[in-house]
Amino acid sequence: MSFAGTGFERFTKKTRRQAFLEEMDRIVPWSALCAVVEEHYPKGEVGRPPIGVERMLRIMFLQHWFNLSDPAAEEALYDTPVMRAFAHIDIGRERVPDETTICKFRHLIERCDLSGSIFEAVAMHLSEHGIVVRNGTIVDATILDAPSSTKNTAKERDPEMHQTKKGNQWFFGMKAHVGVDSKTKVIHSVVATPANVHDSRVLPDLLHGEETRIWGDSAYIGQRDAVRPVAPNARMFINRRATRAGNLSREDLNCNRTKSKVRARVEHPFLTLKRTFPFSKLRYRGIDKNGTWLIIRCALVNLFTQKRALLLRSQSG
Repeated sequence: MSFAGTGFERFTKKTRRQAFLEEMDRIVPWSALCAVVEEHYPKGEVGRPPIGVERMLRIMFLQHWFNLSDPAAEEALYDTPVMRAFAHIDIGRERVPDETTICKFRHLIERCDLSGSIFEAVAMHLSEHGIVVRNGTIVDATILDAPSSTKNTAKERDPEMHQTKKGNQWFFGMKAHVGVDSKTKVIHSVVATPANVHDSRVLPDLLHGEETRIWGDSAYIGQRDAVRPVAPNARMFINRRATRAGNLSREDLNCNRTKSKVRARVEHPFLTLKRTFPFSKLRYRGIDKNGTWLIIRCALVNLFTQKRALLLRSQSG
């Protein structure tokens, strides 16, 4: 027997997971996020003393980054020393929070509607480091699949989710609508709806009001009147589409190509959301629960996409 696994290893290597968690530990505004939750967190006046807010936030973020359910998060903390180190847990002195504790903390975030406050705290943190939302917004939406199984007590699919057709393929689930800054690619607005809600219906909710330019695909054609009360100074740069009268002209195709060079930046946050932090399938039932999960994950996407800038500023500071 050796001392391997106890901190006395002779041969070791920093893995990508460890490097990622160390970087995120440095750029997440822990004090601001704890202040958001502490107002609603149990004070320990009755029963056992509660686990610290920061530790529970760290565990919740691990769930987001590695797509872990409540039971899987408990097992991962026991199984992976790197995750335990990130959550500041020493199993030689204390237990890992069980799945019930993790679940109750998630329900607290949902019940008190703290996802928006967490999102705003991250936005404020980015602004303090010089990463601000400017006058250009790109709007888009993506579909998140929901389980279509009817193996439940009611023998039905989630009644709040709906199906929609994209191309020749049908999808069942929720749609995530986002407004993204055209320069920094920071998500500044998030709306969750059933999948059958058209993209253009939530366009005013995706704008912050100071826009001078708005980019979007052809789903947002004809929305100038809806945008004017929210962003009166905005110019619309929406891709044109062919009609029954004929195909697009060469001039229209070139115009669409120019617009798409800017509009394509909205796909970068979607890539992080659905691939880096695997969130292409929903875990819970209902728009509210999944919407809460979506908003928090978008806040973490903003931190991840601005990771390099935040690390450079922290080093220079």
